[in-house]
Parts: sequence; structure tokens; C-alpha cells
Amino acid sequence: MKAFLASMAVGVLFASTVALAGPKAGHPNLIAASKHLKMASEKVSAAQTANEFDMEGHAAKAKELMAQAQTELDQAAAAANANKK
Repeated sequence: MKAFLASMAVGVLFASTVALAGPKAGHPNLIAASKHLKMASEKVSAAQTANEFDMEGHAAKAKELMAQAQTELDQAAAAANANKK
């Protein structure tokens, strides 16, 4: 029973990773870059909270640019997928 539950957990984890990867599935470097951007955005949010959002809009701008970078990573993966021979 424990082996069954463990295999189910691994299966769910794999399926959720593939689903979250979206167009980046099969592109481990783009997936890693995406995860790093997400972590960076979370750290900037924590910095904003710690500094009571008194960063003259620079932290918000950084998060906006990171969101833009995420979109570019999705587009890069889509382009790579479209150009596979």
C-alpha cells in the first residue's frame, strides 16, 4: 500500500510539473529560468513588505519587468516548439 501511495504521489507531482511548465515542457533551462524569476518576484514582494512599499516604485517596476520576462520565456519555448524538425 505504501508503494502504491508513493507511486501515486510521484505521478501527481510529475503531472503538476508538466502542467505548470505549459509550453516550456521539454525545455528544462527555460523551466529553471522561469522558476528563478518567480522566486525573484517573491523576494521583491517580501522586500516591499519589509520596507513598507517605500521604494519609489522601483520594486514594482522590477516585478513588472520580471512578469514581462516570464512572457518572453513562454514565447521562446513556443518558438522552439514550432521550429522543431
